[in-house]
Amino acid sequence: MDEKQWVQSIVADIEKMLQQTNNNIRVVEGRRLPYANEILSYGENNTPHSETVDYETDILIYEQLDSTTWKPRVIIEAKLKISTHSSITYSQKAEAHKSVHPYLRYGILIGNRENNALPGRLFRHGEQFDFMLSWKTLRADE
Repeated sequence: MDEKQWVQSIVADIEKMLQQTNNNIRVVEGRRLPYANEILSYGENNTPHSETVDYETDILIYEQLDSTTWKPRVIIEAKLKISTHSSITYSQKAEAHKSVHPYLRYGILIGNRENNALPGRLFRHGEQFDFMLSWKTLRADE
């Protein structure tokens, strides 16, 4: 099972658990979310011409406010393997997303770690993560 398949297999379970406390919570995989709004130029009356830049998220937890409005609440990077480079990269992505969405929480979930210990490089290089989780298998357990 690759990471994408793994994420697809756990999203519904995460949503089901979260909806027990708030049925307006939705959980999706692969949703693109802006991390920057770049002003490229200015026009008449100093009107900015901008472009939104986004990243695809592994897991996005959002609150459905009404039929057309939603607010992102949590992003989870889901990984089956973690390296120093990926720790740095995902921490920087967390910082970028939180600069646009200051109320957003951002974390990492590592699956299939038999010893269940978080690698030290995550603590050294993951300073922008609000939380770090490690599962022994591909499914959550007690």
